[in-house]
Amino acid sequence: MLIGAAVCPHPPLLVPELAGEAADELAGLREACHRAIAPLLEAERLVVVGGGSATRAHGPSAAGTFRPYGLDLRVGPGEPVLPLSLTVGRWLLGEAPVARFQEVAFDAAPADCLALGRELAREDVALLVMGDGSACRDEKAPGYLDERAGPYDHEVARALEQADAAALGRLDPALSRELMAAGRAAWQVLAGAAAGGEGRLRGELLAAEAPYGVGYFVAAWT
Repeated sequence: MLIGAAVCPHPPLLVPELAGEAADELAGLREACHRAIAPLLEAERLVVVGGGSATRAHGPSAAGTFRPYGLDLRVGPGEPVLPLSLTVGRWLLGEAPVARFQEVAFDAAPADCLALGRELAREDVALLVMGDGSACRDEKAPGYLDERAGPYDHEVARALEQADAAALGRLDPALSRELMAAGRAAWQVLAGAAAGGEGRLRGELLAAEAPYGVGYFVAAWT
């Protein structure tokens, strides 16, 4: 059973040493992430979920590195095998124990994501779910401006605020891909884990912004 969840974005610039002079621009987002994560730190079984090139599980000692993004910083004691999403999650958690780092392919079918979430929730579990919204929010965004990006992100924010797992499960993978929404698959794993818990879970949206033309959301489900 899903006992709690936090949803956070995974821009490398969340790491102050990497952001440099721009570190203050994401200070509020960083603080919101830590607020969302705090209730999960006492969970007996914490799993971090994030998008990557393939669907596979990594053990609790798996590490990630920010070297590809210009900072020689490794997080975790093992080999740096984690994708960016899970690397940022590992960094946010610090030394907190993690049962598993679950990578999910960015292009995974919704049914597969939902099934993976249900599998994770066969036992009591808390999830830290890493995912960015659309990267097409304005002219300076990585994907330039797409008028569909605002409504897409608005619906994601609404679903996160209301703990609406069914709405997350309905996100269109084709549209998500066109809008460069890197969090779609991970959010649908959360939807699978929360299935059947409607009315039991309460959502709180702690941040919803797009400072660099990319949608960033922070939410807590309790």
